[in-house]
Amino acid sequence: MKTIYCIGELLIDFVAIKQGNDLSKAKEFTKKAGGAPANVACAISKLGGKGQFIGAVGNDPFGTFLLNVLKDNRVDISLAQRSKTFTTMAFVSLAEDGERDFVFSRGADKKLKYDSKLKKQLKGNIVHFGAATGFLGGGLEEAYDRYIFDAITQDAFISFDPNFREDLWRGEEECFIKKSLKFIGKSHLCKFSNEEIQLITGEQDIEKACNIVHELGCPIICVTLGSEGTLVSTLNKKTTVKSIQVAPVDTTGAGDAFIGCLLYQIANIGDPHLILKNYDQLIDMVTIANRAGAITTTGYGAIPSLPDHDAVFNN
Repeated sequence: MKTIYCIGELLIDFVAIKQGNDLSKAKEFTKKAGGAPANVACAISKLGGKGQFIGAVGNDPFGTFLLNVLKDNRVDISLAQRSKTFTTMAFVSLAEDGERDFVFSRGADKKLKYDSKLKKQLKGNIVHFGAATGFLGGGLEEAYDRYIFDAITQDAFISFDPNFREDLWRGEEECFIKKSLKFIGKSHLCKFSNEEIQLITGEQDIEKACNIVHELGCPIICVTLGSEGTLVSTLNKKTTVKSIQVAPVDTTGAGDAFIGCLLYQIANIGDPHLILKNYDQLIDMVTIANRAGAITTTGYGAIPSLPDHDAVFNN
C-alpha cells in the first residue's frame, strides 16, 4: 500500500451554535477541527490507508487539540510542524437571510517550511494538494510549489483539488484561477465541484469544461455533482457515476471523503499510475468513493462523519 501525503491547512472552525444570527450577534460557538487536507488524511486513515498530514499548527492548545484529532483518527503526523504563530481559525455563522457570515484569521498554516528530506519519501507514492489556503502566500505556498516539483521528479502520483472558497478569494478570482492552472497541468487526477470547474475554465458546459482541463494536461477528472453522483472524464470517455440515496443532514466534508476514498483505493493497486490505463477499474473505484461521500453527509461535522472501511466496502 502506498502512502498518501496530504499537504495544507489544519485549522479550528468556530461554528455558531445558534444559527440565524450573523457573527456580531452570535454568542456561543463550538470548536471543530477543519481544513480539507486534514479531512482527506483522516478519510484515508479511517479506511485503513496510510494517510500522512503535512502542515503547520500553532504551538498552542488549539494546535495540540488539532493534532490529537488527527492522531485519534490514525493519521501519521510525524511531518506536521509547530509554529510560534497562533493556530489558524475560522468563525462561521448562518445569518437570518441564509447567507454565510465568515471571518478568517490566518495563522500558523502559512508558516509551513519546505522539508527537502521529504523528497525521496515521495518516490512512487501519492501526493494530494488540496489546501484552500495553499495559494494565499507564505511558506505554505512556497512549499506547495517545491513539493509538486519534487513529486514530479520522484514519479509520484499527483492529485489536486482546488478547494475554492469564495470567502477567501472574493474579488481575486482571476489570481486563484491562474495559480490553479499551474497545478492542474501537472496532476494525474483532478477533483472539482461543478462550480469550480466552471469558474476555472470559464465554460458552463461541464463536459466541455473537462475537455479544456484535459488540454492542460490532466488525464483523469472527477467532477462531483452532489446527489447526482460524479462525472468521470478521461481523454476518451466520460461517464456519470450515480451515488447512493441518503437523507443528508450536513454536506461538510463530503468531497474530502470522496477524494480520500478514491486515493485510498488507488494506493492499493501497487503502481498508482496503472489507474490511468484502466477506465473500468476507475469507474468501480468512483462508485465506492461516491458511497463514502454520501455516508459522510448523514452525520454532523466532517471528521466525525467520515466512514470506516466496513461502512463503505461491506454494505
